[in-house]
Amino acid sequence: MVRHFEQELQNLRSMLIKMGSIAEVSIERAIEAVLTQNRELAQSVIDDDNQINSYEIVIDNAIIDLLALQQPVASDLRLILAAAKINNDLERIGDHAVNLAESALNLSNKELPPAPVQDIIAMCTVTRKMLSDALDSFIHVDAVMGESVVLLDDTIDDFNRKLSKDLLDIMRSDPALIEQSLELVRVSKNLERVADLTTNIAEEVVFVAKAKVIKHHASQLSLEGSAS
Repeated sequence: MVRHFEQELQNLRSMLIKMGSIAEVSIERAIEAVLTQNRELAQSVIDDDNQINSYEIVIDNAIIDLLALQQPVASDLRLILAAAKINNDLERIGDHAVNLAESALNLSNKELPPAPVQDIIAMCTVTRKMLSDALDSFIHVDAVMGESVVLLDDTIDDFNRKLSKDLLDIMRSDPALIEQSLELVRVSKNLERVADLTTNIAEEVVFVAKAKVIKHHASQLSLEGSAS
């Protein structure tokens, strides 16, 4: 019975890792589609979204079975509870990849204001790192890496605020750029939401590894880091 439970738990971890890999690829492709205004790549992201949705359903069912039939405790229970939240976060990340791909379709063949695009590129770089590190932290149950992801969330928030302000100024000064500027605002907001969901995943890793809830305590992490 114990061996069967351990196998089911490992299967759950494996499915989450696979789902995370698919979500990461979707975000990578969606970002590339935005930056290159590639319609075919954008459409492929939209078409492939059902993969993530299918994993969400299978993982949900596995979690229900583990909770109902195995009555896990301690670290195993923490992992299962965290898996339920991570599963939802990954599905929503997939939704935001679709949103980004839709923006790429809307931006294709349009002139883009160069300064905000540079900020979008920088924002994409940080978002990609956060997602990659959050997934790695889950694979290795690495609380330190998870905490480092949480601390990057403020950087994305700063990018989002700056881009919203700069794009509003552009729309006021040049009405010909209103449509694409509004779409870039949407891109920025979707990247910000991906970062938020990635932060949630990293927080769950810390919960699994340390039995410690750090949600809404990024400032405390920063203070702890500077004190060491």
